[in-house]
Amino acid sequence: MDRAPHFPAPMPRYYFDVREGDDVTSDDEGLELSGIEAAWVEAAHSLADILRDAVRTRRQGADHRIVVEVRDGTGPVLAVTVTFEAEWRAIGRLSQ
Repeated sequence: MDRAPHFPAPMPRYYFDVREGDDVTSDDEGLELSGIEAAWVEAAHSLADILRDAVRTRRQGADHRIVVEVRDGTGPVLAVTVTFEAEWRAIGRLSQ
């Protein structure tokens, strides 16, 4: 019978780099998560927060593409992308 102490395996650490156009923000700290599914959820939540901020600050352009690139200690494992576009059809200007 094996009586060696049993220690749970450490959770993997995932890093979430954000790419908006030519701008890249690298994550140097990362998060310990249970697996790739949890990393996907975290990336999706990050995208929602970034989009909310983009709407609040009224960032303009033909389109806006945001990518959360997820990596672990071995390299890239997942990329979650969202592209949004706003086409103003109303006559007149949006009040500032």
